[in-house]
Amino acid sequence: MVQVIILAAGKGTRMGSDLPKVLVPLKGRPMIQYLLDSLVDSKVDQQPIIIVSKENEKIIKQTLKDYRAQYVIQDRQLGTGHAVSCARNFVKNETEKIIVLYGDHPFLKAESIVKFAKLEPEAVTIMPTILPDFSGWHHNFYGWGRIVRNSEGKVEAIVELKDANFQEREITEVNPGFMCFDKKWLFENIDKLQDDNKAHEFYLTDMIKIAFLQNHQIETLAINPQEAMGINSPKELEIASNLKSL
Repeated sequence: MVQVIILAAGKGTRMGSDLPKVLVPLKGRPMIQYLLDSLVDSKVDQQPIIIVSKENEKIIKQTLKDYRAQYVIQDRQLGTGHAVSCARNFVKNETEKIIVLYGDHPFLKAESIVKFAKLEPEAVTIMPTILPDFSGWHHNFYGWGRIVRNSEGKVEAIVELKDANFQEREITEVNPGFMCFDKKWLFENIDKLQDDNKAHEFYLTDMIKIAFLQNHQIETLAINPQEAMGINSPKELEIASNLKSL
């Protein structure tokens, strides 16, 4: 059994909106609805867990009342790793895999969710995108975490931009944030996350380093940049509105 966790606790501050970020409209609809429609079409999980904040819980529930979902409150904004750990007691016992998605990624397709759900991670599998460069609209991805591989081509870490050195910043394989975990491994290891980074947050991406140090094979399923695109600013919203799909 696969359960999906969607992170949706972010504010709309950077978007210049009073709405929670995931409810900011894209072509007249809250951007999270596109992701939920893809999830429904995939049939991977018909009742995902949506992580919300105390402040945005009511409006998100009301806006998404036509969708089946379970809501879990992240009481403090301590990072993506903390957000996922908040769902620990709400995941069904029979669940074998957990897929983590983000509510501000409206272009992810049902077919990709299906492919992702079929994988069998030892610990964790990730869904990156590979860019030719960071020019044009691909500059939207410059602020994303970089997929760091060792000399053998194996994934060993995801380094967030603010923590990356000059060489790491040149890497064009980047992380949209989509991850598929073996449930048992995830919850046995998520408390090992540390907030010793410049943001002082518990990054879910640091689970990659933990898995690598435990000698787990970390597989990747690459998707195209448009499908991976997230929306974090009015400029990115404008670019997304002009893309052909949706």
